[in-house]
Amino acid sequence: MHRAPTARLFVAVDPPGDVREQLAAWARMAAREMSRRSGAPPRVLDAELLHVTLYFLGNRPTEEIDAIAAQLAACAGPAGDLSLGAPLWLPLRRPRALAVELHDEQGWLARLQRSVVAAYAELGESGPTTTPRQPGRPTKHRHFRPHVTVVRMRTNTAPRERTLPPTPALSFSPNELILYRSWLSPEGANYEPLTSYAIG
Repeated sequence: MHRAPTARLFVAVDPPGDVREQLAAWARMAAREMSRRSGAPPRVLDAELLHVTLYFLGNRPTEEIDAIAAQLAACAGPAGDLSLGAPLWLPLRRPRALAVELHDEQGWLARLQRSVVAAYAELGESGPTTTPRQPGRPTKHRHFRPHVTVVRMRTNTAPRERTLPPTPALSFSPNELILYRSWLSPEGANYEPLTSYAIG
């Protein structure tokens, strides 16, 4: 049976280039400290890969990409400032990634995330982060906790002592809502922007 081609998709906003460079520099410093404590060198993500995921769609038929992109056009709205917070181990008990949390004081990013989820639901799909849809019943979504992942590690290699250098004191305002395609390889993922819409 022939299987239709699929694409691994997610929706995100990007920090500006200078913020990504400073986050990557902090991640390299944190990784050196982690390696010194655990002996297992983690993988620091390149600056151009850093982003804020709003919604992970998973593997979708490539024929759906245009429809998904069109739905996102209605999501663009007013933007506000985000600021970097503390280091964030994900998941907390057995971390496989190190991230930096984001503070969304005005709540605009949370509103944007909800609009993206709602736009995708309009296509009649519940997506990988929801319970199955039934007529007349709202879908349930995982709690949205905005962050930027900067380091990935193998399971059980996170150091027991997890105190890290303070993150940069930075704030920024994204200006685009982006539909990405993720390409996986043994060396890690690469992200291809498929379409974007201005926000702000």
